[in-house]
Amino acid sequence: MNCRVFYHDRCFDGACSASLFTRFHRECIGTATEYQYQGLVHRAGALFDGDEFVGDENAIVDFKYSPSPKLTWWFDHHQSAFLTKEDQAAFEAGQHDGSKTLRHFFDPTYTSCTSFIAHIASTTFGMDVSGLKDLIYWANIVDGAKYESAEAAVGMKEAAMRLTMVIESTQDDTLIPRLIPMLTEMPLEEILKQPFVADLLEPLLAKHQASVELIGSRATCERGVITFDITDQPTEGYNKFIPYYLFPDGVYNIGLSKSSFRTKVAVGTNPWTKVPVEKLVNLAAICERYGGGGHARVGAISFPPDKESDAREAAKVIVDELRTAYEG
Repeated sequence: MNCRVFYHDRCFDGACSASLFTRFHRECIGTATEYQYQGLVHRAGALFDGDEFVGDENAIVDFKYSPSPKLTWWFDHHQSAFLTKEDQAAFEAGQHDGSKTLRHFFDPTYTSCTSFIAHIASTTFGMDVSGLKDLIYWANIVDGAKYESAEAAVGMKEAAMRLTMVIESTQDDTLIPRLIPMLTEMPLEEILKQPFVADLLEPLLAKHQASVELIGSRATCERGVITFDITDQPTEGYNKFIPYYLFPDGVYNIGLSKSSFRTKVAVGTNPWTKVPVEKLVNLAAICERYGGGGHARVGAISFPPDKESDAREAAKVIVDELRTAYEG
């Protein structure tokens, strides 16, 4: 039997979640002899193709819910975990009648999906996760933006940061599936030494520095909100802490970028802002209005690649709203 694992693609927590789920499933469930991996990305329109759930068991980790009867396992921690109210009702019905209680798990209070899976695996299924503390620690740091400073987040000194850079930047659909089994089997420093990873580091570090310079040349900060538009320089990812590194006093950040499959409006809160939490805007709620989502402090909206004007209009509305909130 095989288990097909769908995970948040080009995301450190997504890859770590897929790895921890695999180890949990192998040690505690034991029904699969083979694991296959497929990344999922946020894009405009439908996120799932029902024909992709072809495993004997199908799992989604760190990504939105699917009401497909073919979905065996689901773990997520995002506030915006459900595409529609109907999807949420389907999840809640499975919890209420007990049919999905031990297969579908959701808790938006967890910093990372990796830590959430570890909690369920240990407390509900008795898995020993003590040997995975380092992976869980870094999943929380990376996904929760819990770096000690913007300089630490942009400086790329830690192995987890360099591996995150590789994961977020890759155009090779085979790279992350190769990484996933390793994440719970060896230290992050050892993974970086693997030839298929090590060969990428130098050019990616150069690209990272170029991103710092590009965003620095485009970004402005006005009334607490950092904005920039790099849609004319297509990119598959950049370090999302660069704006706060450049403008430490900025509270919010709205960045427009373009990749091969979407035009993206990234919306974020400075993790090091002095503004009290109770005065910060819930960004997931804003992004949900446009079909996007995320967490209270960071979110995103995906538009089709040819809808730059729609993305810019949405960004303008959000910028005005956040500037008003900041001044208020």
